Amino acid sequence: MIFFGAELLVPLLGGKMHMNSRVKDYRNLLIWQKGMALAKLIYQLTANFPKEEKYGLVSQMRLAAVSIPSNIAEGQAHHGTGEFLRFLSHAEGSTAELDTQILLCIELDLCQECQIANIQEMIRELRKMFLSLRRKLSSP
Repeated sequence: MIFFGAELLVPLLGGKMHMNSRVKDYRNLLIWQKGMALAKLIYQLTANFPKEEKYGLVSQMRLAAVSIPSNIAEGQAHHGTGEFLRFLSHAEGSTAELDTQILLCIELDLCQECQIANIQEMIRELRKMFLSLRRKLSSP
């Protein structure tokens, strides 16, 4: 089981925790919750894309979006800091992949910037959270 200090859990869980508290369920992680919310937004956005993109950009974006919270969950479930860091790295990669695909959607006129402003903000928030979490897990 991974034990985290309160300074790590507060930003992740959005609440106050006692020292030596442990995360028992990935669903309690704020970073996972934000990843889930992002995936839902991507599904909603891509529902209106042209049919010819179903097996192209729609599929790629949905896969990347679902991969973010999935990797966070899998990493936390392994109960080892090294494993968690590895899966966080995969989730970060999926976040960058999704960010690239969002930019491509704008370039291809599949959506307007106003439609994806909240998605881009959520991606920025997740990137900050990944950086903070990685630093906390890597520090002695």
